Amino acid sequence: MTTVALKDVTKVFPDGTVAVDNVSLDVNDGEFMVLLGPSGCGKSTVLRMVAGLEDPSSGAIMLDGALVNDVPPRDRRIAMVFQDFALYPHMTVGDNIAFPLRLSGVEPGPRGARVADVAGALGIGDVLARKPSQLSGGQRQRVAMGRAIVRRPGLFLMDEPLSNLDSGLRAELRAEISGLVRELGVSTIYVTHDQAEALTMADRVAIMRKGVLQDVGTPTQVYGRPATLYVAAFLGSPRMNLLEASVYVHLDRYVALNLGEQSLYLPWDDIRTRAVAHYHGERIVVGMRAEALTPVAPDAPGDVLRGRIRYLEHHGHESLAFLDIGATAIVVDELGGPVTEQPGGPSRLRRLGNVMQRLTGRAVEAPPDAEVVRPSASRTSVLNDPGRHHRRPAELAVRLAPYPAVAAGHPLAISVRMDALHFFDGRGDRIDVGWR
Repeated sequence: MTTVALKDVTKVFPDGTVAVDNVSLDVNDGEFMVLLGPSGCGKSTVLRMVAGLEDPSSGAIMLDGALVNDVPPRDRRIAMVFQDFALYPHMTVGDNIAFPLRLSGVEPGPRGARVADVAGALGIGDVLARKPSQLSGGQRQRVAMGRAIVRRPGLFLMDEPLSNLDSGLRAELRAEISGLVRELGVSTIYVTHDQAEALTMADRVAIMRKGVLQDVGTPTQVYGRPATLYVAAFLGSPRMNLLEASVYVHLDRYVALNLGEQSLYLPWDDIRTRAVAHYHGERIVVGMRAEALTPVAPDAPGDVLRGRIRYLEHHGHESLAFLDIGATAIVVDELGGPVTEQPGGPSRLRRLGNVMQRLTGRAVEAPPDAEVVRPSASRTSVLNDPGRHHRRPAELAVRLAPYPAVAAGHPLAISVRMDALHFFDGRGDRIDVGWR
């Protein structure tokens, strides 16, 4: 099979857009690596550079230890599955699957046998004589997979292959793809914006934001101990509650985390307390997931936060209560765009530009003399820089039983699992010890 190594890879397009910024990443032999991030973060550009469809502006791309920056795509032993399937509409299913073998000069006898084997494994052996227009979305996806598999490549590259399918079929096919790739033992790089796909399919996940690699690890690692504030906010449903907290150290006793009108207390014997204590008198960000919060009686002892329900969301199997506890939330802006305006208020055109940027993941074109800012340039405090994050009253997401006997305005007390808290500094980096 194939190993992949990206060493300080950067891609700058002719218009000055920095699509990928100094990314270094290794994919092991037989590993299923998922590139995860919102639209426009650079993950597909990374995939295209590995495939040879884009040339890196700087850095090295290595396959099995050999530099391939100047190697054409056909010589890289790579098979790519595209988001739109890219099937030939005038060919039958069998001819689509066999096409790469025909280009490679494989004789008709062995070619037909390999096509039949792959089609049988994918459950499309009975549609080999049909045209793509006669197939369902799931069948077309299997044909695209079959065309990639039949080549017996050393590396699979998959660019959001399930994004055009309905949710039920996506769940079915992601299990099939994951099982098939592991059965074949082929190294795979899979691009998606769907965290459910990433966390269920991957051996390791690489999370990107604005061309910059934010975190790499197993699904358990990136979810349980996110390296940055952005990763913490991006992963999880409902999203992690991120609260602004002031730190006050009571030596040899505890560290108080003042969350507006209420406080939590880290005991002095907690291994994380020394790291958090360095921020005495400063503000940090405290993260807590919904699973770390449990409704309790109003007079319950321990680490308890109290507030009133602002609103409820009912999801059938559970309800989510959003609680006002008098704290301030830190809201991560995924695209990194400005969330405040110059005095005088935003113009309609500016508002439209911001909406289009969020919908498409692309920034509105800058004037020719505009300064190009690299995605990683800003490292100012997330607690002071409204261009990257903004603050609002906290709405603490808490899981409740389906259709509970409470409503908006009801008081609610919640117990907090202190060992499940996450801490981030002003730059958005994790405050931690014993890193993974």
